[in-house]
Amino acid sequence: MTEVVTETNNFQLHEKDTGSADIQVAQLTSRINHLTEHLSAHKKDFSTRRGLLKLVARRRKLLDYLKRKNIGRYQNVLKGLKLRR
Repeated sequence: MTEVVTETNNFQLHEKDTGSADIQVAQLTSRINHLTEHLSAHKKDFSTRRGLLKLVARRRKLLDYLKRKNIGRYQNVLKGLKLRR
């Protein structure tokens, strides 16, 4: 869990920021990476696969929101999390 904390600290807009789109995308990315590793070992875990797809969709919606509202923050998040778009 400590990797989530260090990852999200880079995207905080202010000291007590815990819910901005940047932070949410970083946390979702961490969970997505964890579930992807789980699914590589457990190929028939279809309920986890469904949950993973829901997380990916939620992250995509947040990234689309960021792109509409503030392109600079959007590009910073993509670069910081090494996401491609």
